[in-house]
Amino acid sequence: EVQLVESGGGLVQLGGSLRLSCAASGFSLDDYAIGWFRLAPGKEREGVSCISSNDGSTWYADSVKGRFTISSDNAKNTVYLQMNSLEPEDTAVYYCAAEEEEGFGCYMYQYSNWGQGTQVTVSS
Repeated sequence: EVQLVESGGGLVQLGGSLRLSCAASGFSLDDYAIGWFRLAPGKEREGVSCISSNDGSTWYADSVKGRFTISSDNAKNTVYLQMNSLEPEDTAVYYCAAEEEEGFGCYMYQYSNWGQGTQVTVSS
């Protein structure tokens, strides 16, 4: 059974940093693309960053480029999202998602396995 468990969320001040973790079980990161998505109050869920299992290619939303970094530790079967220079606009529930990779992308419809999410709140 594919399971994803996010952790690392919390309350941080403007300009602070957090590192989110997505611990995967029931499958290998060698075969699955992983994505981070977020849902902010009053907004639709959006893609934040994704990483390919084939060649490590990454994608970032324009709003987080240069501030967020996605990485994968296949030995630990865990994907991380390092978030620096956080802004109040980054406040959201962050979800990781996984899908056996056939074609890399970062659209929600491409991912069928989801974690429960972790709350990130950035105060000004």
